[in-house]
Amino acid sequence: MSYLKGLLASCLVLASVLSWVKAVPISIDKTKVKLPEETVKEPPQSVDTGLHYDRYLREVIDFLEKDQHFREKLHNTDMEDIKLGKLAKELDFVSHHVRTKLDELKRQEVSRLRTLIKAKQDIEGGNDIAVDHQALLKQFEYLNHMNPHTFEVEDLDRLIKSATKDLENYDKERHEEFKRYEMTKEHERQEHLKTLDEEGRRKEEEHYEEMKKKHADHPKVNHPGSKDQLKEVWEEADGLDPEDFDPKTFFNLHDTNGDGFFDEQELEALFTKELEKIYDPTNEEDDMLEMEEERLRMREHVMNEVDSNKDRLVSLDEFLVATKKKEFLEPDSWETLEQNQAYTEEEMREFEEQLARQEEDLNLKAADLQKQREGLEQQQEQLNAQKIELQQAVEHMERIKTQKVPPPPEMHLQGNAVPESLGHDPPPVPPENQPLPPGHQDIPPEQQQQHVPQNQQDLGQEPQHIPQENQPLPPGHNSLPHDSPQMPLDHNNVP
Repeated sequence: MSYLKGLLASCLVLASVLSWVKAVPISIDKTKVKLPEETVKEPPQSVDTGLHYDRYLREVIDFLEKDQHFREKLHNTDMEDIKLGKLAKELDFVSHHVRTKLDELKRQEVSRLRTLIKAKQDIEGGNDIAVDHQALLKQFEYLNHMNPHTFEVEDLDRLIKSATKDLENYDKERHEEFKRYEMTKEHERQEHLKTLDEEGRRKEEEHYEEMKKKHADHPKVNHPGSKDQLKEVWEEADGLDPEDFDPKTFFNLHDTNGDGFFDEQELEALFTKELEKIYDPTNEEDDMLEMEEERLRMREHVMNEVDSNKDRLVSLDEFLVATKKKEFLEPDSWETLEQNQAYTEEEMREFEEQLARQEEDLNLKAADLQKQREGLEQQQEQLNAQKIELQQAVEHMERIKTQKVPPPPEMHLQGNAVPESLGHDPPPVPPENQPLPPGHQDIPPEQQQQHVPQNQQDLGQEPQHIPQENQPLPPGHNSLPHDSPQMPLDHNNVP
């Protein structure tokens, strides 16, 4: 069980560090920096590991610890065998109650993942798309998605391997994150210097060198995990006589949860006194994020020297063996962060080139967005102009309806009617009962058929009443002399 507990303890440290790395602005977590005597009185608080399957991992480990057979196998299994999956096969021999609870935990975890997948789909606007949960669950490597109902050997094997992989990757990523933080700090300092005149740059550089000197001026830092370092904790934190120092008693005092192991959090608490020699949150020259990096460097160093089976825990036996080594009794001096720059000059150049490329890309995107904005503003102006024209047209139509403005005179003309304004007199209308001229009398209905022109009966023949050439015209139709003035034709007086 020590390896699984070591994984969980490592995850707790991971969560604590992530909270520091991502903190802006930098601040001190007072609950993190505890004196050993405080931790003896209070058990360590439950801290989220930072893994997205944190709760699932915790609950599985807790229930496996309750099975006596599995717990005994864990104590007798080598860490490498655990990583190879040999321990997972012992799951078949745990009690029915534990297996039933593990099945329930897995079903709850699968349900949680499906809910997350559905929520992500809703956010991305894919409500009408069918979701293939089985395909999407494949990305979660810490459980067997093909069997969502029962917790099997493969599930335990996947959980152990995933937690180990995540923690190993974290160690590397954490160092890279701190390196980027330090390079960003230096880059911003150099950019600030460019904005100053020569005198301002000189003063700024002098202040910077002064702060560096003040930070480096601190008491000697003991080698982490050495006898001198532990005796200092024994005397100043525990209040005991340094001449009475006893490694076994010291271990029991600082094994705060009493499980027989130093986990990573318990180890880090031992370095508080050393860190206080270097860092003070009230000092301008001290960076508290660098303090956390220093703490982790110390913890990793002790783990590498003392944790012989690499289970991320220090047992009492491993601790007692380490206290007999030369490195414990006569250690080398410890080099702090100011003596070991986090990045090289080449890495700094590459970082600045990367920032320059990113800045160029951002400028191009900004220019493109500005063009789009100008185009949208122009379209908006056109739309506003069209809107104004339409409003004016509607208002004009409303005025016409309200005032009943008569249409122009041209709208009264129908057919071939000639308006009075043209200057022609209207034709005279004969008085009532006045006899009509010859040829205009009413024709009785019975005779109308006889008077239908021949051209209406047979369009192919010429009308009979049209006179031939040189035939005398009827009275009133004689041609006028050529020298007579042309008078308008009065159709009402034509016989």
